Amino acid sequence: MTLDATKLKELRELTGVSFSLCKKALDESGNDIEKAKKLLNEWGIEKAASKDGRETKEGAIFSYIHHNKKIGVLVELLCETDFVAKNSDFETLGKHIASQIAFLNPKDAAILLKSESVREPGKTIDVLIKESILKIGENIILGRFTRYEI
Repeated sequence: MTLDATKLKELRELTGVSFSLCKKALDESGNDIEKAKKLLNEWGIEKAASKDGRETKEGAIFSYIHHNKKIGVLVELLCETDFVAKNSDFETLGKHIASQIAFLNPKDAAILLKSESVREPGKTIDVLIKESILKIGENIILGRFTRYEI
């Protein structure tokens, strides 16, 4: 089966994953975008598992202040290099997690990781982190977080 270039472009835009992995997923799924997305998700989980335990000495702190100025969050997201800490995908993930904490008020990281994303229903925060590991290629770990409310 020949690869459909428009589907390759669409899958790349939907997932942000490299063209080579998108191509491989489309090849294995028979050019079915939904099946390809599921394959990429599985590969992301596998890749995250292979990076588990790698040292995360770098990262960034993200904040969220609710529009009413009564809820604020600080969250630490860790990665392997400071290059990745400045990556736009990493920054988007950090901001997403900060807003998730503001919305849900989880008591600990385990609850937060299992919670369904407010911005991307059907995916947990843990899955979003694993997808980011696949895109970025480094281990990413949720560090500390604090939520303030008046």
